[in-house]
Order: sequence, then C-alpha cells, then structure tokens
Amino acid sequence: MKVDSWEQVAARKRKAVLDSIPAEWIIPDSLLPPETQDDVMTFPETSGWFTAEELAITNSEVLELLPKLASGELKSETVTRAFCKRAAAAHQLTNCLSETCFKRGLEMARQLDAHLAQTGKPVGPLHGLPISLKDNFNLRGLDATVGFVSHVGAPATEDATLAQLLQAKAGAVFYVKTNVPTAMMMPETVNNVMGRTVNPRNRRLTPGGSSGGEAALVAFGGSPLGVGTDIGGSLRIPAACTGLFTLKASFGRFPALGCRSGMPGQEAVQSINGPLARTLGDLEAYCAAVVGAEPWHDADPRCLPIPWRSSPSSSRKLKIAVMWDDGMALPTPPVTRALRQTAAALRAAGHELVEWSSRDQAEGLSLLNRMFVADGGRAILEEIAHTGEPWILPAMQAYQEAAAAGVAAELGTRDLWRLHAERQAYQKRHLDRWNAAGIDALLCPTTPYASVENGKFRHVGYTGVYNVLDQSCISFPTGIKVDAALDKALDMASYQPMSEVDKMIQSECEFSLNLRSTGPRLPVDHAEAVHGMPINLQLVGRRLPDVWENSETQLIPFAFRLEEEKVVAMTRVVLDALS
Repeated sequence: MKVDSWEQVAARKRKAVLDSIPAEWIIPDSLLPPETQDDVMTFPETSGWFTAEELAITNSEVLELLPKLASGELKSETVTRAFCKRAAAAHQLTNCLSETCFKRGLEMARQLDAHLAQTGKPVGPLHGLPISLKDNFNLRGLDATVGFVSHVGAPATEDATLAQLLQAKAGAVFYVKTNVPTAMMMPETVNNVMGRTVNPRNRRLTPGGSSGGEAALVAFGGSPLGVGTDIGGSLRIPAACTGLFTLKASFGRFPALGCRSGMPGQEAVQSINGPLARTLGDLEAYCAAVVGAEPWHDADPRCLPIPWRSSPSSSRKLKIAVMWDDGMALPTPPVTRALRQTAAALRAAGHELVEWSSRDQAEGLSLLNRMFVADGGRAILEEIAHTGEPWILPAMQAYQEAAAAGVAAELGTRDLWRLHAERQAYQKRHLDRWNAAGIDALLCPTTPYASVENGKFRHVGYTGVYNVLDQSCISFPTGIKVDAALDKALDMASYQPMSEVDKMIQSECEFSLNLRSTGPRLPVDHAEAVHGMPINLQLVGRRLPDVWENSETQLIPFAFRLEEEKVVAMTRVVLDALS
C-alpha cells in the first residue's frame, strides 16, 4: 500500500484547518491586505468587515467582559461568535491556528447562556469567556500535533486536565488551538505541518515561540486570553515579541496533566502553563480562577495546595536588582534603553536598585541545554523518522547533532542523576546569592530583542535560566517602543562581542533585509525594521517569598508559599513607576 509523503499529509492538514472556517468568516479578496503589508493590527477597525458590536466585544478587556457575561448583559454565544470571526481573520493574516472547534465553542456558549437564564447564576468566574489554547493541550476530537507530521490524524480522546477545569469549574469556552514549532522546542513558531506563524504587528517579524501562535492570536484580538506553556521561555519570549503580559509560575501552581509533550517524560526542566493577556488585571483574573478551583483536590496531584491570594499591597519600597546583560548576549539598543528608563523610573519613585552580576547565567543556560538533549535527541528523531519530515535548521541543530551522534550522546541513568545534582547545587548557590543581596526581585531583559526578523531569533539565555531555577517570572510591556531615531545599532568595527552568538545578534541587528522591496533587497538598519514595536522586560521573583507587611500570606504555612502573587504585585509597582 502506498504511503503518503509527509508533504501530502501536511498539505491536507493545512487545508482541513482552512476549510473548517465557515465561508462567512473568510476575508473577501477585495479586503485582504497585500502580502507586502507588514502591520495588520488595524485590519479589524479599518477593513469595514467587522460590525461595531464585534469590534466592541473583541477590543474589550477580560475584566470588562466578565461582569457583562455573568449578568447576562452579554450572551456568551454573541461573544464567542465575535471572537471566532476575529480568530479566523487572525489565521488568514498570520497563520496562527493549528485547530478550530467553532461548533463546539458555540454549543458550549449556548449551554452557558441557558444555565444562566435558568438559574440566575454563572457557572464560574470565567463564565462564558472564550479562551484559546496552545496546540499541546488535548481537546477531544482534535489533533495535538505539537508540530510533528507523525501526529496528524491522531485526535485526543479526552480534554486536558486544565481544559476540564476551565470548562466545568470556571465556565470558559474553547474554540481554537494555536500553532507551535516542532516539538515546541524553538523560540520561533514554525513546523512542517502548519508552517510559520508571523507577528501581526509586523509580518516580517517573529511572534516568538513556542507559544507564538497564541501570542499572535491574542495580540491581534482574536482571543481575549490565551493559555500557553513555558519550558525555556516559551511564554515570555512570545509575550515580548508581541507586547503582551505573561506569567511563568513555579511548577505546581497550575495543573499540567493531559498535555502532549514534544519530549515525553522529560522532567529535568518542568513545563509550566500560564496565561497570555493584554493587561495585568486580565492575567491575574485567570490565575485566580484556575487556582481558585483548587486543582490539588481532584485534578492534578502535583499541584500544591496554595490558594490564590489577591496581590498584596504594601507601602514599603522595593529592593530590585538590575541585570543589564546576561554575559552571553548584549541586549539590542532598544531593550537597553527601555531597561535604563525603567530603572530610572523606579529610582525616582524611591525604590532601591542594585547591580546584579550575570556571572551565573552561562552555567544555567548550559544546564538547560544539556538537560534538553539528555536523551541524545531520540524523542524528536523518532517522530521525525516516522514520516521522513526534515529537521528545521538551524533552530533544531542541537537536537539533530545529538541524534546524529547516536547512543554516545544519550546520558545513562547515573550521568543523568549527576546532572540533576548539578542543577540542585546551582539552585542553592543562586538562592544563597539572592538572600545575601536581600532583594525582592530581579529586573532584566526578556530577550535581547524587542522582536526580530523571522528566522533570526538566536538566544534564550535571559529566560531559560529561570526555568532551571523554577522561579516565578513576568514578561511585561513597558509602554516604551522602539525608536529608529534613538536606537542605533552598535558599531561592529569597535564593539567587542561577548560570544559568537552575541556577535551574530549584533551583526544581524546592524543590517537586515528590506523584505518589502520588490526590487533588489537592500540593507536596512534593524531599528528601522522593528521601529514602533513594543518593548518588554522581565521581572523575576523567588520560589519561596518573604512575608509582606499586612498581608494575608502570613496565614499560609511557609513551606506552601510561592511568589506568583508577589511578582504580579511588583509588576504593578513597576508599571506605576513607568506611568
């Protein structure tokens, strides 16, 4: 029997996703932006294709929608239909979806509307709210390919634990899943099944990865709130590339069962799921809803029994350490400028700022990379080998090289245990250093870039280290944007790079191809390519907190406290200073 090629399987999958969009949600050719149009963020408002009601709904914050949905002022079916249409548009413009379940979403919405009409009570704190999910969250009847052609046509038989909780206890509605890179192990979003997802703010730029489809959808307004995952920066990098808020929690705060992994069984670095949102308040509302469902009781035995406490308010000033670079790759000029402005704003607000050396960062990134290829690249190789699909290079080069080395590259049990011991010793040294400094938080870049051209994301050191440390982090938009007049590239004739990757980053940011040109491609300053893009920074907290004055956290046993709420509160302090 003839076996279809991987290209044929992938082409059918792409067509099936596009065919699942109803005809009335296909953008008319007369309104479709040309491929040469970089920024498509204004399409919903300028195209005339969306109604005033659809725009009002899809431009609303979650905290604006929830009381209207809970009271019945807005029907969930109406809200869901509006977001379905905008998500369909987002996919046609950015290729951000991996699956749709519009019929399921609308049926869920109708059932929620009926429940509210009959009982007068919402199902839960997210009653009637459409929520998008990253591709790896299983939803019954839908594939979770995680970018592998071999997983096409193998639909899940039940929903992921988080999805069950969001539907049954919080009242959320599911309608789409979003694109990821192969195995979810790249900082951009491209695979051999669905192809590349691009950034709606500038389609020449990446939305990051691996939750890049989710970030592109939320940034465009095709979802009020999305859920992604993070194992080395997979939430924080997309948030930074698109100007969104996200939280990477410590492991055990959110339920994680029932998700598909690109490397099943890899737990040396735990994958954490979390929200992507347009506002900090929306992010916190999601966290409170999920943790408020008490998933440790019956959903996921790995969840810690820690209630969500409202962000504590405190009059005391913060002591924040600033890490200007990670010793491996200097932030590009726009990010450095944003970090300086943020530090200056915090000082002006009376907070104490101290310098933080990057001396431990390279070791943390080395640990991360060694743990990721501890299996010799076999988990990814085996899936690729099933269909003969190619490796996506250079992003997956480390896994390809490990796989090519064969058995010699795979760690045995004893060597893996030694690696775990190294990780534990690294975590303890970092904790001791944090305690000695007496700091509340660490402020640093999320990535070296505001965003970067497709195919040019080079470095995850600023995010991946905090996965190894399992610390709570928020990537947040500063409100500062790239300014081509201010953010000039470094003079590479005089700059001494920190590393080869730094040399590559700075050189590529000196000149980028003008992809809009229909004639010969001309060099253009990187700052011009990313002009106007939002700039995110990262705020890092501890895994175990101190006690805030006048805070209800004092009621929680010390051994069962993590710092997600405090990081949210401190981010609010930073934003207040910047405003």
